[in-house]
Amino acid sequence: MMIEVEFWQLVTLLVTFLGFVFGGGRVLLAQIDKRLDTRFAALEGEVKGWRRVERDLLLLKADLPLNYVRREDYVRGQSILEAKMDGLALKIDNVQFRDRGDR
Repeated sequence: MMIEVEFWQLVTLLVTFLGFVFGGGRVLLAQIDKRLDTRFAALEGEVKGWRRVERDLLLLKADLPLNYVRREDYVRGQSILEAKMDGLALKIDNVQFRDRGDR
C-alpha cells in the first residue's frame, strides 16, 4: 500500500493544521484573558472595601481623642472635684463652729 501526497496537498495540510493550532491558541488565550479580567475586577472591589475600612479607621482615630476619656484622666478629675467638695465642707464646718461659738 502506497500513499502518494503531492507537495501542494502537504502544504495545505500543514497550513490547515497550523491554522487549527493558532485558532485553538487564540481561544485559550481569550479565555485566560477573560478569567484574569474577572479576577482583577474582584480584586478592585476588594481594594475599594479595604480603602473604605481604612478611611473609617482613620476617622475613628481622629474622633477618638474627642470622645474617649482615659481612666487616669477621669480619676484625676474626680479627685479634683472631691478635693473641692472637701474644702467646701471644711469651710461650712468652720462657719457652723463660729456660729455656735458666738451664741
